Amino acid sequence: MKNTEIKKNLFLCIFFICSFCVFSLPAGYGTVKLGMSVEEVKTELKKNSDFGYRGDRDVSLLPSTKETIIETDASKNPYSFFSRCWFQFIDGKLFSITLNLNKEKLDYFGIYSSLAKKYGTPAEINPSLAKWSDSKTIMSLEKPLTLKYIDAQKLKALEEKSGVQKTYEEKTVEDFLDSL
Repeated sequence: MKNTEIKKNLFLCIFFICSFCVFSLPAGYGTVKLGMSVEEVKTELKKNSDFGYRGDRDVSLLPSTKETIIETDASKNPYSFFSRCWFQFIDGKLFSITLNLNKEKLDYFGIYSSLAKKYGTPAEINPSLAKWSDSKTIMSLEKPLTLKYIDAQKLKALEEKSGVQKTYEEKTVEDFLDSL
């Protein structure tokens, strides 16, 4: 009787601890984090040659929105796992990170397996992408081999501000899937 009670309490304790062990998604790659300023990102990119950052010549101002984007070319670095990288800023803060990965060194399944092991089953998966998300970050692995980090809160605010409605086709697909 006492042994059963101990096992029950041990199980409840392990369950309680595991319920708090939810892995949150990274807010970026390495020391480059979503929400950083342009100057902070430039400083971090200078510290890591894997990104292929060459200085201010990699920084552009998008004419239509007057927002900043940093585009780097890491393909010339034989040790880098990246080929090209983009860092997009909105309101002066890093909104998204797009990392094209080196297909000669990495493969989609290897990256997917590593992410799934670390962060669990993706919230969305289809033949072209796997997407994980939490309240702060959206992380997607897209084919052929691109890893993206997006500020989920900023994206939601932009979507609400734009007032973009679902298309008839999107709504029809959603209704069909709900009926299954």
